[in-house]
Amino acid sequence: MRVMNTPNHTPRTSQPLNIALVTETYLPEVNGVAITIGRMVHGLRQRKHRIHMIRPRQFKQDVAAKEDGYEETLVTGMPIPGYPELKSGLPAKGLLLKLWKMQRPDIVHIATEGPLGWSALSAARKLNIPVSTDFHTNFHSYTAHYGVGLLKKPIAAYLRHFHNKSACTLVPTISLQQQLEFEGYKNVLVVSRGVDAELFHPSKRSSELRASWNATDDTPVVMLVSRIAPEKNLHVVIQAFEQMRKVNPQARLVMVGDGPARAELEKQHPHVIFAGMQTGEPLAQHYASGDIFLYPSLTETYGNVTVEAMASGLATVAYDYAAARQHMRHDENGLLVPFADTDAFVRIATGLVSDMERVQRLRIAARQTVESLTWEHIMGEMESVLLDVVRQQGEQNVQPELSAATD
Repeated sequence: MRVMNTPNHTPRTSQPLNIALVTETYLPEVNGVAITIGRMVHGLRQRKHRIHMIRPRQFKQDVAAKEDGYEETLVTGMPIPGYPELKSGLPAKGLLLKLWKMQRPDIVHIATEGPLGWSALSAARKLNIPVSTDFHTNFHSYTAHYGVGLLKKPIAAYLRHFHNKSACTLVPTISLQQQLEFEGYKNVLVVSRGVDAELFHPSKRSSELRASWNATDDTPVVMLVSRIAPEKNLHVVIQAFEQMRKVNPQARLVMVGDGPARAELEKQHPHVIFAGMQTGEPLAQHYASGDIFLYPSLTETYGNVTVEAMASGLATVAYDYAAARQHMRHDENGLLVPFADTDAFVRIATGLVSDMERVQRLRIAARQTVESLTWEHIMGEMESVLLDVVRQQGEQNVQPELSAATD
C-alpha cells in the first residue's frame, strides 16, 4: 500500500512539466469532479507546470482558452444518459496522436474514463508517453439507480482494465485504495483532496438567510448539499427528517442542489426547502447557516460536500466510508453510521436534534479538523506523483538503450 502523505517526498525538477490533462467534465459545470479538477489545474499552475486541457465543448459558443501556462483543445461531446447537463467526449484518438506528435507532453493525466479518456490512453501508450489516471466516480455503483443493473459487472471490468493500463491510479482515500486493490487494480496511490477553508467558514452564517427559511437562532436547521438524483439515497434524509420533526416540530430541512429527482421530491414534501443550485459565496452562506448536515449517499469515491460541511462548522452525520471515514471520528467531530444501515442513520440523526449542546461541540471540532486540509498541501502530493511517473518512465526508456549499447 502506498499513500502520499508528505508534500515534497520527491525533489522538484528544475524544469516544469508539460501536462496534458484529459477530462470529460470541467468548470463551470457544477459537480465534485469538475471542481476537483479545477483545483488541480490551479494548484499545478501555481507550481509553474504547464497545462494543456483536452475536454468536450460544453456549449456551442465555447472558445478554447489560451493563456500563459494554460491552453485548451475542445472536442465534440454528447450528453450522458441521466446527466443531460454533462457531456461525454467522443473518440478522438487520431486528433490526440496528431496533437501530441506536434506538442509532446511529459505526461498525460486522465481524469475520466469515457470514450475521450480511452482515446487519450490509447494515443499516449502508442507514443510511449507516461499516463496517470484518477478514479473519481463509482459508475458501476450507479447502474441499479438508472435501470441498467445488468451492466454493473461489464462496467466494473472496463474500469479495472482502463486503469490498469496506466502507470498509476489516484484515489482520495485509503479505504477506496483497499477496495480497488481487492478488486484487482494495480498501482493505486492515495492523494487526498483539500477544502477551501477560507470560503467554507462558520463566519459565513447569515441570520437573513435563516430568516428566509423561517428559522430563528434557536431553530435546528438540517442541511443537505447534493445532486438531487436517485443515486444519492435522498429518501434516507427525508425519512430521518420526519423523525427529527417529531422531536422538534420547529426543525427545518434545506436541500441545496438540483437534478432529475428534485421536481418529484418538491411535490411530495412541500415542507422541505429546496434552495436550488448554489456556488461560491452563496453556497458557503447556505452551509454555514445550517446546524446539522445529513449525507446519506452510498456511491461516493470521496464526497467533497462532507469536508465542506465540516469546514463550515456543521455537525455531520454520514455513512462510515469515503471522506467521512478519512476525516471523521465518531462523536468527536461528527457522527459515523455503519455503511448502508438506514435505521441507524435515522436513529442517530433523530438523537442529534434533541441535543443542541452536542451539536455545538461537534460543530467546533469539525471545523478544527479540516483547517489544515489545504489544497496547497494536496497539490504538493499530486506534483510528487506526476514527477515520479515521468522519472520512472524515463528510467525504463533508458534501460533498453543501455542494453543495446552493451550488446
